[in-house]
Amino acid sequence: MPRQNRVTPYGELIAVPDRGLFWGNRGALLDRRGEIARHSRGRAWLICVLSFKGRRRRQWQPGRLTELYFLDEVTGLAAGHRPCGECRRHEYQAFKGAFAAAVNGGERAGAPQIDTRLHADRLTGTVRRTYQAPLADLPDGTMIETAGGPWLIWRGEILAWSPAGYTERRSPGTAGETVTVITPRATVAVLATGYGPVVHPSAETPAR
Repeated sequence: MPRQNRVTPYGELIAVPDRGLFWGNRGALLDRRGEIARHSRGRAWLICVLSFKGRRRRQWQPGRLTELYFLDEVTGLAAGHRPCGECRRHEYQAFKGAFAAAVNGGERAGAPQIDTRLHADRLTGTVRRTYQAPLADLPDGTMIETAGGPWLIWRGEILAWSPAGYTERRSPGTAGETVTVITPRATVAVLATGYGPVVHPSAETPAR
């Protein structure tokens, strides 16, 4: 039976067999029985590669970081995570540089400052935070809500997200349309500065 360890663009944890391209964490989430007891613990929400220096982890252990899985990087970014500074050092440095340019007035920011800003942008208390913005102003890699679910803005189209991949593509809609943005505001600014996230192959050839 699948564990409740797959992350949606909303940051929700669901139980599906698919694992995706990345794993990550947001702290120790399990109780002593090995069941999800909390949404997050701490502000450092990371996106990691599946394999790094031959390391092996014993999965799903109470009291230890709880392994979570993402379809792709844009899913993790929408959920409020950021690249890991160890196993994705190059991507983290690129994200940090874009954050400094787009969010922090050109001043360098360390992980604690980035994590504090992302935490403020992704949650109001324990409630998921979204915001409204013109669709035409949003960069590639942003997740929006439309037709009752998450869609990815990608290369002039919007793509319907599912745990297994992107299942449908549409034209972006009417000029001047305002949409609900799922990806945190600071991360959208990072994407607009040119940070290039990893997208599932189905974004190029949608599943049928």
